[in-house]
Formats: sequence, C-alpha cells, structure tokens
Amino acid sequence: MDSQTRREAYEQRQRRRSIGIASASTAVVIATIAVLVPRAPRWDRVRKSFFDGDIFTESFPRLLEAFWLDVKIFAWSVPLIFALSLAIAVSRNTRSPALFPLRAAAVIYTDVFRGIPVILTIFLIGFGVPGLFESRAWSNPLIWGSAALVLSYSAYVSEEIRAGIEGVHESQRAAARSLGMTSTQTMASVVLPQALRRIVPPMMNSLVSLQKDVALVSLIGPVEILRQAGLDKSKFANFTPYVAAAVIFLIVTIPCTRLADYLLNRERRRTGATAVS
Repeated sequence: MDSQTRREAYEQRQRRRSIGIASASTAVVIATIAVLVPRAPRWDRVRKSFFDGDIFTESFPRLLEAFWLDVKIFAWSVPLIFALSLAIAVSRNTRSPALFPLRAAAVIYTDVFRGIPVILTIFLIGFGVPGLFESRAWSNPLIWGSAALVLSYSAYVSEEIRAGIEGVHESQRAAARSLGMTSTQTMASVVLPQALRRIVPPMMNSLVSLQKDVALVSLIGPVEILRQAGLDKSKFANFTPYVAAAVIFLIVTIPCTRLADYLLNRERRRTGATAVS
C-alpha cells in the first residue's frame, strides 16, 4: 500500500512537471509571436486587411446566421452517413460466397469515393445529377450537396467501422456460434457492439472534418457561412469576414476535437494501454 502511494505521488509530481514545462514553452512561443509579428515590414497593411474590428463586428452576426445552414446540413447528413457506412462495412465483412457481388460492390464504392476529392464529388453530383431531370424541383443544391457529402464520407467512415469489426477477436465469433447463434445474430449482438465502441474516437474526428467540409456545399449555390463571408468580403473589399468565419468554425470544432481526444484517452485507459512520453 505504501509503495502504491509513493507511485501515485511520483506520477502526480511528473504530471505537475509536464504541465509546468508545457505551460512555459507555450508562453514563450506566444510571446515570441506577439513580439515578432507586429515588427513585420507590412504588418499594418495585413492588420487592416484581415483584422478590422469594425468589419468583424458588422459581419459576425450575418455569418453566425448563415452558419445555421451548415448546422442543418450536418445534422441531416450524419444519420445517413452512419447508416450507409454501416451497411457498406457489414457487406465487406460478409463471408458467404453467394454474397460476393455485394462485397465487390462495397469495395468498388469505397475505392471510388475515397479516391475522388470531396470538392470534386460535390461538383460532379451537384451540377451533373440535376441534369437528369426536367423539373426544377430536382435542382435543389442542398439536396445534391448533402448527397455528395454522404457518399464521400460514407466511404471513409465505413472503413473505420470495418476496422473496428476486424479488430474484434475471432474467438468472440466462435463463442457466439458455439451458443447456437447465427451469423446475423453474432454480427448484431456480439461483434458490432464491441466494434462500434472501439471506433468512437476516430469517428468523432471524421465528424469534425465533416463539419468543416459542409462549407464546400456553398460552391454549388447555397448561401451558408463560406458564401456569406465571400459576399461580405466583396462588400467591404476586406478579408476580415473570412477571419470571422474561421473564428466561428474554431468555436465549434475545438470542443469537438477535445471531446475526441477525451474519448481516445478513455478508450486507452479502458483497454489498459499507456501513453509513453
């Protein structure tokens, strides 16, 4: 008990030492930037073009209102991405020879949409698919922009789910089958619950990326935060609205990133892994 207490005290001292070193080094970097950047030859011009306080204050409410469209696109895309990704991952892990065409289709899907940049997928679907229909009701850029995001991100998330499925030890399947469970029951009741729990941290990182890439939908028409920043930039002939848009994204993405880090650390502690400095 006494040795354990000494160990805990040692680890606490090490944590305090690490925090102190990290804080000091961060303060040095920030101070260096604060001193050197204003001394740059054309800093005044850059400050006026990117950090105009009056323009920032005027643009921020409009950008915040436009960001609500990004939030809505994100909200309805996430469930579709998860459902499609799960179907693709399960298809790639089917072991029946009769389902080989399904596995092949899943492989082709992931290869295609992981190989095409998201922005190019948005252009191809956003401008190409509406041309198949005569009615203007099918030319809504929100529909096709969201569809492009779903198709692109499902290819990535499905690979994360598949990695989680393959990370479940084969003995888990064997134990389930020994209890008389079918392949479907084994996948639904034994394999998937363990796999999904393991992939929460990387999936959170994918959601953070999706939240930023939603802004690409503006390239095919909708006035969301990126397009609104462009309109304000043209109005004021100043780049400060882009800085304001970046601030809004940071307000949202930084907490999500810290949550992903917390979940990753919790999973590391749960599985007994340790971080080595």
